[in-house]
Amino acid sequence: MKNIRLVLIGELLLFIAVFLFNVFAGGWGLPAVFWFLDLPSLLLIVLILIPGLLIMKKWKDFLKAFSVGIKSYSLLELKNIIGAVDAAQKLTIYAALFAIIISGVLLMGRLDDPYTIGPNLAVCFLAGLYAVIIEFLLLPLRLNVEHKMNEEMDLGE
Repeated sequence: MKNIRLVLIGELLLFIAVFLFNVFAGGWGLPAVFWFLDLPSLLLIVLILIPGLLIMKKWKDFLKAFSVGIKSYSLLELKNIIGAVDAAQKLTIYAALFAIIISGVLLMGRLDDPYTIGPNLAVCFLAGLYAVIIEFLLLPLRLNVEHKMNEEMDLGE
């Protein structure tokens, strides 16, 4: 992958196209797009992911993952970048689980109103959806760095 940024943009466009196709082909229409927006869940994931990487001192290495293939890095730097992307993947999963559990507990506290169970349950699942989307974008970053690291190791032999 020469330019990982183009790959990520392509993946994001593909994801958006498939999402919109499913929403409109299902006959739900434009209002259904707003059902997939939950700012508190997304914020919770981001507020665990970014500070987590900063606390682990992996933030700079994580940002370098976006320029692998454009800039040259040593084997040690590539290994550190892989570690940072791996940490971001794990933090994303844990943050989503945390958000799902919080949403679930809040849902259980409102079981007295049966009309709110469906919408509140949908919000529980949105954190998982956001984690899948973030993982969908992190995976090519990791694969790109691993591929570059393998190339560097082959050149070293």
